[in-house]
This record gives sequence, structure tokens and C-alpha cells, in this order.
Amino acid sequence: MELFSAHRGMISLAVIEDQRPIGLINRNIFLLQMSKPFHRELYDKKSCIAFMDKEPLIVDEDMDIDTLTGRTIEYGEKALTDGFIVTRENRFVGLGNGLSLMRAVAGIQAEKNRQTMQSIEYASVIQRAMLRAPSETLAAAAKDCALAWEPRDVVGGDFYHFSAHENGWFGAVADCTGHGVPGAFMTLIASSALIKAIEQLGPRDPAALLAAVNRSVKTLLSQVRDSVSTPQSDDGLDAAFFWFDAQRRELCFSGARIAMHILKPGQEQFEVLPGQRKGVGYIDSPADHVWTQSTTALPEGSLLFITTDGLTDQIGGPRQIAFGKRRTADIILAHRADPATLICEKLQQALAQWQNTGREPQNRRDDLTLFFARI
Repeated sequence: MELFSAHRGMISLAVIEDQRPIGLINRNIFLLQMSKPFHRELYDKKSCIAFMDKEPLIVDEDMDIDTLTGRTIEYGEKALTDGFIVTRENRFVGLGNGLSLMRAVAGIQAEKNRQTMQSIEYASVIQRAMLRAPSETLAAAAKDCALAWEPRDVVGGDFYHFSAHENGWFGAVADCTGHGVPGAFMTLIASSALIKAIEQLGPRDPAALLAAVNRSVKTLLSQVRDSVSTPQSDDGLDAAFFWFDAQRRELCFSGARIAMHILKPGQEQFEVLPGQRKGVGYIDSPADHVWTQSTTALPEGSLLFITTDGLTDQIGGPRQIAFGKRRTADIILAHRADPATLICEKLQQALAQWQNTGREPQNRRDDLTLFFARI
């Protein structure tokens, strides 16, 4: 009683016998019991063993903090409220308490998070640097063009690729599995596979390039089902690949679950070149799958548009529904005479407003890539 009175911050008191801990007395429980009628008369002359927890958490002073945290959680709420006994060679050293442990764990976790965020932010610098060259290539090939790349997190799972060649240019917009760090890893795999395929096959056959990237991704991620083992990865990408022949003014397009939208002069609706409903990579996509290819003439002034589903699937508005394809088309049609950069800005503004309209603001659901080019 004297010890608890003298030390107001003491949560628990260890009971020691021959330098070895045998129990723990909780301050609040002890004072509550001693405040009851006649308890002072009944217990004043009795041993403190009558008040102790005989099975407290006892840990060695050399135990690392991760193991200690796990032991504390396993032991339950009692170890956090009462604290725990620390020993050296089974002899009493001191007491630890749950609050101090939580502070220590929070400090360690905060430092780990800080280091992780620094790494991710630097990864973002690398990813954006990789996208800079394709963006500059597009700007040189199509004078009236626009690109928007907005990762949901610091890094993203969308990427684009543009390359200039004799008599035309090649373009690709892709949405890889996931977002954040896993998505960024997939963009490295997929973009590397695409660059290698273009070097080997050339840029003029988008369907063949999709097939080549499909084989590369499946090989790299070991996505082959057999009777012995099950693939650990079911990752891949949706993609739109196209080749614009500047001499013939023709567009060759092949898509995997991403479509190409074309607004030709004088038309009031988009001409849609659909993507085939088969993703690139993934366990269920055969390694020898062949994608279909569309060819269409592009009169001067034709507007090309591609988006990943980060636009159309974004929830918002008064009824908290998806932004949708119809709303997207209406905005573009309303500004069809404007430069591509302005159309892109109007679409981004509409999406931001959509996210913040309704019962409560909606967070971004996915990575977003927008591509516009006027021929």
C-alpha cells in the first residue's frame, strides 16, 4: 500500500522470492479490493501473494521487440494493462508496460514507413522518367495530342509506349494488374516485353505484338498449368496496341479488353474498335492465343481516344455510380473542336468534380491513363 501511494505512476508491482519473480499485482485491482469494507482488517497482516496474478507474462531481457510484441498479443489484454516482468537468467530485472511497448512499436513502424515511402517516391521518379521519352515521341509524331497519366498511389500499374518509325508511328496504352508497387513491377515486365517484341517483329502488326507480349509475360511469371504445380501468379495486362500508317492514313488496331475510340470529321458518334475479351498474360490466356486486328482509314482531322478503366469505373456523382462510357463520350463530343490538350483537361476536371459530388467525396479507385491524338 505504501509503495503504490508513493509511486502514483506505478501500474503493477512484481512479487519476488529469492530474486525470482513469482507474480504481479495490478494497482487498480489491489486498491479496489482494499477499498471494500473490512478488507484492511482482513488483509493487513496477510501476504501480498493473496493479491497477485500467479501467471504473469515473463520475458527475457534479450528478447527482440517483434517477438515480444507477438508474445504480448498472444497473452491477451492482461499483458497490455498489467505489464510484464523482465528477467535475466530467470532473475528479476524490471517491469515493462503495454503503453511503452506500443510507443516503441509505433516508433519503429513509423521509421519503417518513412524509409518505405522514400523508396516508393524514388521509384516514382524512375517510373515517370521511363514515360517521358514515349511522351516526347508522341508529341513529335502527332502535333495535336494529349496524355494524362495519374497513378492511384505514388506509383502505378498503367503505362504507355510510343515510337516513331519510317512512314508512321506505333502506340500502346496498357493497364497492368494491380496498382501501387505491384502494379509498377508489372509495368516494368510488360513494357520491357513490348520493346523487345517491337525490336524483333517491327511495329506494323499490333496483333502479333500482343501475342508476343502475352508469351513473354506468361514465361516470366511461370503461368503454365500442369499436374505437378499450380502457378503462383495470375497477373497480366489489358492493352490497346496500334500502328498509324502516315502514308496511307490507315490505322491498324488490336486490343485486349481496351478499345480504341475514333471520332471522324462530320460524324456525331464515335467509331469504336473493340478490344478482344482476352487479357495478356494471366493463367487462362493460352500462350498461343491470336488476337484479331482491325484496319480503318483516318481522314484528316480524325480524333483518336483511349482510356484505361480508371476513368469509366470511378464512383461518384449524386447517386454514387460509375462515371461511365456515355458521360465520357458526351464530354468529348461537346469539345470536339478544341485542341486535344483542352479536351483532356475538360475530361479530367469532370472526373474530379464527379468524385467530389454526392454524399461524400470518393477516393480514386484505380490508376488512370488518357490518350488523345488528332490526325
